[in-house]
Amino acid sequence: MKQQHTLIYFISSIILLLSVSVYAQNDSIPNVTKDTLIIKEKYGLRIGADLSKLARSFYDDNYSGFEVMVDFRLKKKLYLAGELGFEEKKTLTDYLDITTNGSYLKGGIDYNSYQNWLDMDNMIYFGFRVGASSFSHDRNNFTIYSTNQYWEPQFSSTELKEFNGLTAFWAEIMLGMKVELFNNLYLGLNVQLKILAAETVPDGFENVYIPGFGKTYDSSRIGAGYSYFLAYRIPLYKKYK
Repeated sequence: MKQQHTLIYFISSIILLLSVSVYAQNDSIPNVTKDTLIIKEKYGLRIGADLSKLARSFYDDNYSGFEVMVDFRLKKKLYLAGELGFEEKKTLTDYLDITTNGSYLKGGIDYNSYQNWLDMDNMIYFGFRVGASSFSHDRNNFTIYSTNQYWEPQFSSTELKEFNGLTAFWAEIMLGMKVELFNNLYLGLNVQLKILAAETVPDGFENVYIPGFGKTYDSSRIGAGYSYFLAYRIPLYKKYK
């Protein structure tokens, strides 16, 4: 009988020690806290206006213009983008007085290279556009320059002549940034390098200004431009970051 009690006591001690050991092991396993912070990225249509053209229309008596920009987020870093606008520009030189007016359309993509933190929504982007313009020139007056100054005066004409139905096509690359000032409100700027692909040339002179493309430089097909704008995004849906 005494041996039986001793055996029972021995088995009970072993069970107790095993229970304490298992409890200690379970207690030593660190608790992993799941990250409950969920970030969603905004997708929608962003619409804005070019402030540089509006400002120039006020301080430059020889210019008026307006441009609307839009973009739509396709993927995390890829945007479908475009611009629509019109311009009227009077070009005055010692030998030429021309008024150019017309509209233009540009379309392409923007790629955001900036890595946003948490719920930030800023952009440093590279863009590509294909542009088309339909415009006209009013030649108000002109003077033919001659290298032989002996026969004076030079031939001049003040007869108004219109050149309608002109077109131009070009490609451009741009570098820009967009900063979210407030919720869904953005301020941005960009610079553009343009390459003229095709144009309709009026009789008797070259295009001196093309709406959307800008100033032309003699026979060069290279142009440049810039814009700064204010835009608002219409939020349509969100995706998990």
